[in-house]
Amino acid sequence: MPEGKSVNKIFAGIAGRYDLANHLLSGGVDFYWRRVLTRMVKACTPKDMVDLATGSGDVAFKLRDRIGTGIPVTGLDFCEPMLKEARAKRASKASYSDIKFEFGDCMDLPLDDNSVDAVTISFGVRNFENRLRGLREILRVLRPGGSLFVLEFSQPDKWFSPIYYFYLKLILPWVAALATGDKSAYDYLAGTIEDFPSKEALTEQLKEAGYETVEATGLTFSIVAIHEAQKALQR
Repeated sequence: MPEGKSVNKIFAGIAGRYDLANHLLSGGVDFYWRRVLTRMVKACTPKDMVDLATGSGDVAFKLRDRIGTGIPVTGLDFCEPMLKEARAKRASKASYSDIKFEFGDCMDLPLDDNSVDAVTISFGVRNFENRLRGLREILRVLRPGGSLFVLEFSQPDKWFSPIYYFYLKLILPWVAALATGDKSAYDYLAGTIEDFPSKEALTEQLKEAGYETVEATGLTFSIVAIHEAQKALQR
């Protein structure tokens, strides 16, 4: 698994063009993925929400748009240049003004035990230095009955796999290089995607970490998946 310091350095280097690259490389489908994610979060009627590996804040902003004001939203990330981008974007809309963007490492979250109803993390779990430790750390901060929503790359449907990996290995890094000026960052991205578990395997890892129920939903031929993992109610 990747080292935290190396991941931090990679994202610091592309922070200013991160959004452009995401929209370009996904063909704009990332907007759809966030819509689905935030609908699922809204359905569990959380009292508060934390978005981990928040990056430039797009999921945090979409949560506010979807669920409305009055529900606290906090975005945490361990890369300060990415947080700087999120804070700059926060000024674009009055309803975003109360969204907090703060430093937070998923290996050691600055949150109390049993303190959050809903946690989201989008395209961050594959960058965990220790996946099991990170998933357990999130479980610690969730309230009993609370839910973790993981939006992450997955292994595509078999028929689509040859097309997808041709794009991932041979096209994506060069397009990313044009968009960000840093091909190496997206060579790393392609490698982490290829090595990441399938929906079924990540479901088992979440259960191993201690989540009581896990449901996985594949999107766009399963190149990404949303896992909703619930913490057990206290008995």
